[in-house]
Amino acid sequence: MIKGLMITPPTLGRIAIGRVVEKKGKRLPEKDDQFTITSQVQTKDGWILHPLDEALRDGNKKLRTIPIKLLFNEPELNLRAEYSMFDRASGRPLCVGNGETCKRYTNSGMQTLACPSPEGCDIAQGGHCKPYGRLNVRIEGEAEDELGTFIFRTTGYNSIRTLAARLNYYQAVSGGLLACMPLELRLRGKSTTMSYRSAIYYVDMTIRDGLSLEEAISEAKALHEQRLQAGYDQRALDDAARLGFSNGAFEDSNEESAEVMEEFYPEQSSTSPQTNETATQSLVSKLNAIKS
Repeated sequence: MIKGLMITPPTLGRIAIGRVVEKKGKRLPEKDDQFTITSQVQTKDGWILHPLDEALRDGNKKLRTIPIKLLFNEPELNLRAEYSMFDRASGRPLCVGNGETCKRYTNSGMQTLACPSPEGCDIAQGGHCKPYGRLNVRIEGEAEDELGTFIFRTTGYNSIRTLAARLNYYQAVSGGLLACMPLELRLRGKSTTMSYRSAIYYVDMTIRDGLSLEEAISEAKALHEQRLQAGYDQRALDDAARLGFSNGAFEDSNEESAEVMEEFYPEQSSTSPQTNETATQSLVSKLNAIKS
């Protein structure tokens, strides 16, 4: 295995609750009140929809639930969440931390340092560093690839916190059979003083519609027994994924990081190149000044 290259779950497409639109010559993110399932192909008009997007809409209805299963039993393998800071010009990740330790580019190369979280970090001031989560799921109806996943990326506290809680709870109540549970992604709305009482949307994960928790656990146990009979080794799959994630420092490639910047960091990616370059030089100089 090539060292330094993080091995991530095979990705068939994206799940989003918004899109990037062009306004006055700038490409800016626009929130939505429904899911969109896309392929991995993007044209000048945006991402090409995946066939599952139309199949799950049941006509022209808004897509607000997606039936899923998870690939792994361990919650942190399905959802990776961390604080991330990106180079504004290139989109390359510069620092990734969990609130205790971080991996950071410095003038001495890649280093592992203390991570005080964005509120307590000098170089994170000004919104440079945000929570960033990636959730990989299997969508029911995609029968051609049993190990292929769709990725949902988010910088929203509500989505990250809710998904992390659900994953840990469902793993606990199912006796560790998280990958066998019949689940669905569900879009929820809320309003806060920070949103000036307008609705904001976040992603939740619930038991599949029409099932009770007890019925879902029974289904998970039945599927687990079926997989055991077929020789399916879930523990080995989790171990392989854990090894792949530990093989590199940063999960997103340069190409993916540029997409992340455009979708989640518009105040950085949409600034003028001159301002962008100045801000990047200032940020990189701070990083380079840090000694281990």
